Amino acid sequence: MTIDAIFEKLKHPNPNLRGKAMWELAEARDENTIPRLMGILDEEDVTYRRTAVKTLGVIGADVVPYVVDSLLNSDNPTVRSSCAKALAQIVVNHPDMPMPEEGIQGLKQALNDPNPVVYIPAVMTLGEIGSPVFDLLVNTLKTSDNPAVGVTIINALGSMGDPRGLKVLTELSQDESVDPYLQESAVSALSRLEMVIKFNS
Repeated sequence: MTIDAIFEKLKHPNPNLRGKAMWELAEARDENTIPRLMGILDEEDVTYRRTAVKTLGVIGADVVPYVVDSLLNSDNPTVRSSCAKALAQIVVNHPDMPMPEEGIQGLKQALNDPNPVVYIPAVMTLGEIGSPVFDLLVNTLKTSDNPAVGVTIINALGSMGDPRGLKVLTELSQDESVDPYLQESAVSALSRLEMVIKFNS
């Protein structure tokens, strides 16, 4: 099957066929595959766009330079958002492979994106990366004046299962000087983290 034909299958209404096509494309790709997938990230067709994001994730580390470039430089927030999500898909599809430093730095810069459709998935992706970026998340939590970023980081810490989060969330939940919404989020994230740690131990 030609690569063009596989690209057509990425649009298929049947999710199983789309899923199969993602893996086929990852195996059969040529030097144009990644740029072509990147070109789909501003498509109106949401399913096609999401499938492209997932396919980039299946391909893995090779896509990171392309994705980070668009994450930081595209003037289209949908494309930037898709790039943050593509990095999350890499983590999900390649759990044994550390995220390249370039990906982490790109996400770190994306935390300052003016658009929530970009910075929220960027935080969530860092949450997926987990312990290796724990300090980055905590530092951002302490220095960001964007409450939405703060709440998303608190939720990420609550789901990550990193015991170091207990101290951070406990302090936040007891800190009367922080935004009450952040404080409340920290309380619920703390009980979630305790459950995750119990479940993992």
